[in-house]
Amino acid sequence: MHCELLVPALLPARETLRAALAGLRLPALEMLLARGRSNWSEALTPERWLVEAFDEEDAPLAAGALTVLAEGAEAGGGPGEAHWVRADPVHLRLHGDVLTLIPGAAFGVSRAEAEALCETLGQHFAGTLSLYPLHPERWCARLEADVAVAAESPFAVAGADLDAHLGDASGTRGWHALLNEIQMALHDHPVNRAREQRGEPPVNSLWLWGAGAAPASARGPWQSVAADEPVARGLARLARMRHRPLPASADEWLARSPEDGRHLLVLDALRAAGALGDAGAYVEQLRTLEARWFGPLLAALRAGRVGMVTLHVPDAAQALSFETIHGDLRRFWRRARALESYA
Repeated sequence: MHCELLVPALLPARETLRAALAGLRLPALEMLLARGRSNWSEALTPERWLVEAFDEEDAPLAAGALTVLAEGAEAGGGPGEAHWVRADPVHLRLHGDVLTLIPGAAFGVSRAEAEALCETLGQHFAGTLSLYPLHPERWCARLEADVAVAAESPFAVAGADLDAHLGDASGTRGWHALLNEIQMALHDHPVNRAREQRGEPPVNSLWLWGAGAAPASARGPWQSVAADEPVARGLARLARMRHRPLPASADEWLARSPEDGRHLLVLDALRAAGALGDAGAYVEQLRTLEARWFGPLLAALRAGRVGMVTLHVPDAAQALSFETIHGDLRRFWRRARALESYA
């Protein structure tokens, strides 16, 4: 069995996160990185990596349609031939002259809040956007008119100067006008008033990205995909391969997995903390991944239950892959070193 792990944000660029790695030891992860063979290529966002891995290299990143394909029972049963867009809830914050974005996944939105906000926005934008809160933090909209959108997910732009990304997204004034209208519709909404009273960031905007119709087909190298990331599960469904949400641990996954073939697991728990530069949460998630995933998979590799483990980190300074087979574990001269040395 070949187990492939897609682990976004494992090698962070933010100085605060790199500093937090000082002195942190993760024995299983360090062993897999040290003993394996490394390859590198041009850096990609995790979503773009997935699209290219499913033989869709020249296709647009239709994240909205793929999310509906993965989660969209309440959006009419599937994407059909319509054009969809991800319309994720976010909080925009002004620091001096710099406008920054916080993804909804980083501050939490309840199902009831999402439904109430989407109902208001759906009424306001009737004829332009039909909104579906498929997940409290991942909304989709069916496009009824031509709307300019961003190319990158909110994780990719979190903490950066948003004006630069807004300019790149559309090249027209329409993008800014649409965002302003969204913000006006959300301003003083009862949900946001209640959030502010509780000291929580209000949902004061949407981040529209990943527009397009669902691809006609997809083809991937795996027998199964386990992920909470809907782009991955949407592509897997399109490719007619087995797919399911990510289990709680490698032990749980191994108990239900076949003995042969290639299998992809998307471990994206680091993305929210990585996007915000939250060092404490980032280190805590790393320790959880070590205990629940890297440790058990290294043990399975040693025991011969797994024949190969590959870690993919597409969004570092360069896209990196570390491929380790059972025999590599005997390369004692390749000594394990702390994760900070790779970052």
